[in-house]
Amino acid sequence: MIEFLIINTDYGDNDIYMKAAVAENQKISIQEMPQPTLQEHGAKGAIVKVLGCGLCGSDIVKFIHDGNAKVLGHEVVGEIVEINNGMFSKLKKGDKVVLGHHVPCMDCDYCRNQSYSMCRQFKKTNIFPGGFAEYIYVSPLHLQNTVFKTPEKLDDMEISFMEPLACCVRAVERAGVHKGTTSLVIGLGSIGLLMGQAVKAFEGDVIGCDLIEERVALANNLNFDVSLKFKDNDATSAKIKEMTCSIGADIVFMTAGSDSTLDFALKSVRDGGTILVFSSVKNDTTGYTNNEIYYRELKILGSYSPSPEDLETAYNLLTKKKVIVKYLSTVYPLEDIGRAIEDTMTNKTLKAYIKIGQN
Repeated sequence: MIEFLIINTDYGDNDIYMKAAVAENQKISIQEMPQPTLQEHGAKGAIVKVLGCGLCGSDIVKFIHDGNAKVLGHEVVGEIVEINNGMFSKLKKGDKVVLGHHVPCMDCDYCRNQSYSMCRQFKKTNIFPGGFAEYIYVSPLHLQNTVFKTPEKLDDMEISFMEPLACCVRAVERAGVHKGTTSLVIGLGSIGLLMGQAVKAFEGDVIGCDLIEERVALANNLNFDVSLKFKDNDATSAKIKEMTCSIGADIVFMTAGSDSTLDFALKSVRDGGTILVFSSVKNDTTGYTNNEIYYRELKILGSYSPSPEDLETAYNLLTKKKVIVKYLSTVYPLEDIGRAIEDTMTNKTLKAYIKIGQN
């Protein structure tokens, strides 16, 4: 059972401490911890006052399975309160920014082969201590590659979708979406709804599918070509075939986070098609049958996290309103982060946005 613990703190006049949501052993508590400083990081980079941070599915996975104490959160919108500019003249104190949390080196074997999220620097770089805190430290590498000024056209919650949308952009690019392709998105949570809109932004056709009627209706209002309520593998895959000239979808995006969707994906993809896995599952023992892949010449891909270029593409898609996100999040104060996690896990909300600071 998940437990939520709130620790009330009294700061007095001491301005070197801050509030942060600390997760440990399936408990989360609001604790007091030292505010990060530039001095402890070589006097380079920036200190950002966090205004809000989106709750990612990966945060929930870590909350459940990782027992170590940590501050989660990486979909950050904030204000720069201290910066050592150096070469980063585009940014200054007082700028409101949105940022990505990992930075590839762009020069290793992984980066040269466009496997940016496998880059060893990518895996080591992160914001400190995490987005569910009042202040974070942002490194010079981040300032140079993954930090963007927030656009005036979008509110904080909307632009916080830059990083998750960038993950979808990378997936769409890896899967080879283009005009004339038909994609099936299995699972219309916040990521599935972003994925379908990203497919449309890359000029592909898209079918959505989910168990929850309200999510199907929302997808149909977010530029999906059509969305279906899932009935069972055979009946729903037959409907997919009917809509695709009896062939099946060119590309299937698995965004549902359930191993039970595998059979549906195999039944719905066309021979010679692509299945892209974009979620972890609880029971990681179900595999793809060798003969399905071999005789049908299927392409099975995974996609994980974006490059700086993907972040920029996502930023532009949001700014130009080619991807709409204002209906996808519910706002919670930091003190209610436990409830936000619970509501997300029980499908009471599509996605939570944790409001932390005042602009």
